[in-house]
Amino acid sequence: MNTLEELKQLIHTTFGVDPAELKPELPLANYGLDSLSLVELIFAIEEHFDVDVPDSRQDIGNLAALAELIDQLRMQKAA
Repeated sequence: MNTLEELKQLIHTTFGVDPAELKPELPLANYGLDSLSLVELIFAIEEHFDVDVPDSRQDIGNLAALAELIDQLRMQKAA
C-alpha cells in the first residue's frame, strides 16, 4: 500500500470519511476537517508513520502534498 492509500485509510479510521471520497488534490477542509481535526490528524500521522512533522510543515492543504511530506520525512529518517 502506498503512502496516499495508507493516509486515506488513516483518515477513514480517525474521522470516518469514506476513502473513496478522498481526492488527493482537494483541500482537507472539503471533508469537514477543521483546524482542530488537522492537529489530531498530524498526531495520528506521526504515530502511524513513525515520523515527526515539524510545526513549520503542518499547514499542508491536501492529501497529495501530505503524502509527499510523509514520504520525505520517512526518507530523512531512514538516511
